[in-house]
Amino acid sequence: MKKFISIAVITLILALTGFVYFRYYFVFGEGVKAGELNYLTHKGYIFKTYEGKLIQSGFQGQKAGTIQSYEFKFSVEDKAIADSLMRLTGKQVELHYQEYIAPLPWRGVSNMVVDKILSVR
Repeated sequence: MKKFISIAVITLILALTGFVYFRYYFVFGEGVKAGELNYLTHKGYIFKTYEGKLIQSGFQGQKAGTIQSYEFKFSVEDKAIADSLMRLTGKQVELHYQEYIAPLPWRGVSNMVVDKILSVR
């Protein structure tokens, strides 16, 4: 009976560890977004995180003659990158990001996390 309980506990711990890893730390996708940096803020009650928004170029909507723009909301973990982005508000930037399945409170409110600034125009 002790052996069964030990195996069950170990299996449960491994399953829980795997779940937490894939839910919060596994990089689901990554890519590059380009557009005008609208803002970057440092906010939060307990965990102060950097949150930003990038406005991508407009494109033709379903109705003729309408222009739509896409907003890319993101978080930034690295303070050095966040400080650089704060000085680039209003500029055209190209950002590399990683997408996680779920956000962590100390990583930010978005599951998209910018990790590099590729170019500034």
